[in-house]
Amino acid sequence: MPELIDVLDENGIRTGRIATREEVHREGLWHQIAVVVIIDNDGRILLQQRSKNKRTNPEKWDIAAAGHVDAGEDSLLTARREVEEELGIVVDNLQFLLSYSQESRYEWQGESLLDRQLFDCFLSRVVKVDIDGLRLQDSEVQAAKLCTATEFKKMIDKGDMVKRSSLYEEVIKIMEQE
Repeated sequence: MPELIDVLDENGIRTGRIATREEVHREGLWHQIAVVVIIDNDGRILLQQRSKNKRTNPEKWDIAAAGHVDAGEDSLLTARREVEEELGIVVDNLQFLLSYSQESRYEWQGESLLDRQLFDCFLSRVVKVDIDGLRLQDSEVQAAKLCTATEFKKMIDKGDMVKRSSLYEEVIKIMEQE
């Protein structure tokens, strides 16, 4: 069954149209993404490496979890669901961080696609992350690790991370205040 997504206008308001994930990307329709940042008590951020089979940003490092908001769902519910699906952990203490929009073009199977996304970003502070205890979703994630603020900034500078500049600036401020 295809993944169904609420189509938004450029202000994040639902238009009433529901489209498949493929239609949203092929037609360049605005849609919502939930993103979860996880920071442990030692001030380290949990990062995941995207699967080599992902359509966009294969094998790039990314924030703990992120995913499309399904039709009829809100971003908070999606955030919780994505963390559990991708990493096998339950987070209940999500704090809203920020929202931002981003447009990007990419090629897929010879077709030029426009991705128009509105991001809702959340933060979860946890006592400890047991990397070996994570249950990584093979289709989405191939590895996970914890990084200090210095290591995180180096990965961003080297281009190892998925591009999320607006979020990273805020996350680095939080990490450096620890």
